[in-house]
Amino acid sequence: MAEVLKETKKSGKAAPQKSKYDKATYLTWFETMYRVRRFEERTLFAYSQQKIRGFCHVYIGQEAIAAGLVTGIRPEDKVVTAYRQHGVALARGLSSRSCMAELYGKSTGCVKGKGGSMHFFSANFNYFGGNGIVGAQIPIGAGIAFAEKYRGTDNLCVTMFGDGAARQGALYEAFNMAMTWKLPALFICENNQYAMGTSVVRTSNVHDLYKLGASFEMPSEAVDGMDPEAVHEAFQRAAAHIRAGNGPYYLEIKTYRYRGHSVSDPAKYRSKEEVEEYKAIDPVIVTEERMIREGIATSTEVQEIKDRIDAEVEDAMEFAENSDYPLGSELYDDNYVQKDYPFIMD
Repeated sequence: MAEVLKETKKSGKAAPQKSKYDKATYLTWFETMYRVRRFEERTLFAYSQQKIRGFCHVYIGQEAIAAGLVTGIRPEDKVVTAYRQHGVALARGLSSRSCMAELYGKSTGCVKGKGGSMHFFSANFNYFGGNGIVGAQIPIGAGIAFAEKYRGTDNLCVTMFGDGAARQGALYEAFNMAMTWKLPALFICENNQYAMGTSVVRTSNVHDLYKLGASFEMPSEAVDGMDPEAVHEAFQRAAAHIRAGNGPYYLEIKTYRYRGHSVSDPAKYRSKEEVEEYKAIDPVIVTEERMIREGIATSTEVQEIKDRIDAEVEDAMEFAENSDYPLGSELYDDNYVQKDYPFIMD
């Protein structure tokens, strides 16, 4: 396989296409994943220079989920997720500029520099965060799904959380209400195997987290989160079920993060051999190799995408660097205030 790949890259010629998906779909998946990968790599670099501060959790290794999300649901659908969320935000359409500027704490960021790494938001792209409290987004997602049902739309709300959040009581309450009221809610557990530094097998007797849905008779399945095609198909199955009025669906998407929990985590709780084993199925690299090997795209076309995104991310860093910080006078702007609340002082 390596020799065939080498010759294909050298000639730039495409062999007959074998995939069941068209070229545009594969290019969308690859572009999404490569954008997330480069954005996160440059985020780590900026953090090392202390241009980005505070908590920061990168999405490196989990990009196939973002790719499948792009093609698996509609732009009108709502998305809410946890704090490892730069990749999902980019997949929903937020610009590299607005996301990087937010990481820098600049006024040109997607929430005007007031949210930072964990609290992106964009009403225009139906993206509701980015939430810093573990599991807090799960009932929020159920509430957004309730709103869609109340309004009579056929939109759904994708609620994403990690394996650690699957231990929170709020999940069980939200699952119960969502099934009882048949809400258009797609619950996604991004199981990257570790809740901070604690493996799944050390935190629960249930290691296959999709089985949690059985308690509520919620349709549930496990998905290969290192393959954008598998993620895409799972999203489509779940969305079709929900839009038909059947209520919630739950996916445990098995994935892996190549970096630590946050930038300050050396990840000594796992072996180098384990990490290397997962890197052998790196979704960005595997998808690129597959496209070239199967003649879906040429090496020249793939390189053009890489060059364009590299330039895009470098531009985002320059944009963030040159943007202004928020004014101190704007500290209380965009905050909810109840003026007649008795403890609010003039």
